[in-house]
Amino acid sequence: MLNLITRRLFFALLALFATSVIVFAATEVLPGDVAQAILGQEATPELLKSLRQELGLNRSPVERYFSWLGGFVTGDLGHSLASKADVLQTIKPRLANTLALAAYAAIVAVPLSVLLGIICAAYPNRLIDRIFSVVSVFIVSIPEFVVGLLLVSVFAVQLRWFPAVVVRLNWSEPLSLLVQLMLPMLTLLCTIVAHTVRMTRAALLDVLSMPYIEMALLKGMSRWRIILRHGLPNAIGPIASVVALNLGYLVSGVALVEVVFAYPGLGRLMVDSISYRDLPLIQATAMIMCLMFIIFNLIADILAVLFKPRGASVR
Repeated sequence: MLNLITRRLFFALLALFATSVIVFAATEVLPGDVAQAILGQEATPELLKSLRQELGLNRSPVERYFSWLGGFVTGDLGHSLASKADVLQTIKPRLANTLALAAYAAIVAVPLSVLLGIICAAYPNRLIDRIFSVVSVFIVSIPEFVVGLLLVSVFAVQLRWFPAVVVRLNWSEPLSLLVQLMLPMLTLLCTIVAHTVRMTRAALLDVLSMPYIEMALLKGMSRWRIILRHGLPNAIGPIASVVALNLGYLVSGVALVEVVFAYPGLGRLMVDSISYRDLPLIQATAMIMCLMFIIFNLIADILAVLFKPRGASVR
């Protein structure tokens, strides 16, 4: 088992290295000239040449890549081209906001989705299972930004229960903060819960089809006792894997949701940086979001190994 986990870790590091190459190459092929974007259309050739040399743009891409990668590994992410501020200090509060939104959503989404998945598995192909299956497929099929816009139209414009955008996070007032985060949270919940319910249901039904479960049914054990005592413990592995992957999405895949609600998180910072062609910020935010997803993916793989079903004795 230790060797398998070590291999998973090696492949995670390899994936992170490949991600760094893709991120750097993607920023290199962005249209436009960074120096021209900073100095404006009236810049002279001399000023452009001087700024390119100051930014290191006159060096080869390979040199700049390894210089940037070394800085990322050591925590030196450089300085923003637009504001000249330290990239790490700029990212810290935005990352904290994204993690806070993800945490609020996860606290509700994880137990709710697992509970609904258990209910669907307990009553397969019955009315409640069919309703949840149809609704979850419908929600998963809708892009997150469409769900967000629909929620804004209903709860912010029509009913005026919640604000349409997050202007400023008020951490000193939890109730006010919850109201501000409600619509972004609901948008994330729709996708996360729908996907996790389906995977929890599938994992439990797979376990409930095992011979020892049929033996328990023949012995007269109640279905709920079988599910909670024998089914759920052996389905923890795939369920935990799905939860970990969805948590990775909450941290690294919320850029569109943050843009829709003007939420001051890491995803919106990356989108704004792209519009300004601020390469250090683009590279840093993209790498951090990819790193988060790789970490949660690694956690999902490790959980799948640790909680691999091993069967059960029926008593």
